[in-house]
Amino acid sequence: MVAWVYGRARATAELSDLLVATDSDEIVEWCRSLRIPAMITSPSHRSGTDRILEVMTMHRRLGEQADIYVNIQGDEPAIETAHIRLLLQAFNDNPKTEVSTLKVAMPPQDATDPNKVKVVADRNGRALYFSRSPIPCNRDAQGSVAYYKHLGLYAYSASALEKFRSLRPGPLEQAEKLEQLRFLENGIGITVLETRKDTIGVDTEDDLRAVEDYFNQARIEFPEW
Repeated sequence: MVAWVYGRARATAELSDLLVATDSDEIVEWCRSLRIPAMITSPSHRSGTDRILEVMTMHRRLGEQADIYVNIQGDEPAIETAHIRLLLQAFNDNPKTEVSTLKVAMPPQDATDPNKVKVVADRNGRALYFSRSPIPCNRDAQGSVAYYKHLGLYAYSASALEKFRSLRPGPLEQAEKLEQLRFLENGIGITVLETRKDTIGVDTEDDLRAVEDYFNQARIEFPEW
């Protein structure tokens, strides 16, 4: 699955560097056997954002610097270059963007699934809240309520990551177990862009079968690099 994600993400020309960051020696060795750049990171990280921070720190020690860092989850084999380009579009549209992420419309019956994180945003596309609960609440069950699934892909400015470094998990993050709430709890804005293309995050055996069926039906071949 990691190879699928790497191969599909590598097709994005806008990325100047791409590597697998993990706390597993087995994964690092496996990646290197396939000539996939990989680095070992601390096993104490609470989230993927913390892991990206370590990557940024390592790059700086090597004299390398980037303005934007993209966090691509290793369990998203259906990711497409369009997703990554949309994340980066937020920074092109507004240089003051600190963090960007994606959302996709979801059917109301799926909104009750706590494994599918929901997001609501204001009219300017800035995140108001992320939750495992159905948001917004359709209190009177009248009219049409739009639900949006959050896709766990992020792009951060280097300055936003530096701010994150000094922040502690707040009560909302700890309750929902959602790292992006640390930004919101501390007044750091998150730009949410809508995509019409959903991904299939693999969290369960059913998810794995679903993504295998998707690749087979779409006749998608294993990416090369």
